[in-house]
Amino acid sequence: MQRNVDYVIQFQTDSNFGPTVMNVFNEDGVKVVAIDIPMPGATFFGANNPKSGYMSGSYLAQAAINKFGKDKVMQGYFVVGELPQSGAIPKMRTEGQVNGFLAELPQFDKAKMLRIDTKNTQQESFTQMSNIVGRIPEGVPIMITAINDQSATGMLRAVQQAGRQANVVVVGNGADETQTLVDEPDFVASTGYFPETYGNYLLPIALSALAGKPLPPAVLVHHVMINKANVCRYYPKFKCADKADFEYKFPQDAFSSYLSELRKQDFLKGYEDLVPAN
Repeated sequence: MQRNVDYVIQFQTDSNFGPTVMNVFNEDGVKVVAIDIPMPGATFFGANNPKSGYMSGSYLAQAAINKFGKDKVMQGYFVVGELPQSGAIPKMRTEGQVNGFLAELPQFDKAKMLRIDTKNTQQESFTQMSNIVGRIPEGVPIMITAINDQSATGMLRAVQQAGRQANVVVVGNGADETQTLVDEPDFVASTGYFPETYGNYLLPIALSALAGKPLPPAVLVHHVMINKANVCRYYPKFKCADKADFEYKFPQDAFSSYLSELRKQDFLKGYEDLVPAN
């Protein structure tokens, strides 16, 4: 450390590098806030991954039932775009998507749940989805969600290229591909993260730490579901649709039960403080 750093705001997406990076800061006693990917000794700031995932998964199931009917949905395939390289915390998001979907459709055939490694990019998501879309029988629903909007968009493009768009419904994560949400009929919603407001969290966290004030182990973002009927409320440059396709209801009781089980999962050992209370 050559520049007399007082505080670091850190973001990188590979959990394997976290300990090495933090060793440098820890040796010099520099306090750190880590965005989205936890690092040992740093305050965590980022998504409420279990809830944001549960929201998108449950919304996807409800949207699919509204579009296709429950009987046809049960014949369909559910595809999740994951990001294994980023470790346990983003895994909470994609596991939340799976469990949110199953909260609405508990009898859904798990053999029809497919997972792909998106590498966090639209191109890789397109490639991997193209590789598996041929395994899905013609005419059945294809229900897609992913670690972020870019990955969900790549997956949608693969389905469109295969000529299967009549049977697809997509819910993203992040709401940062807002034009896609507005323009694409089958991209029905996305969980909002509002990264443009992160500075409103990060600067007070940094100033509090520098002042010696105690901080919680994690500060989590508040999420909402953004769809075509409310997008203008959050991003005024876009026009809202006249009405939502259906009234989404978050399954709070099922989510509370899920959180209790989540804290017991082996993959979260050492990260229990990052699981929200409710």
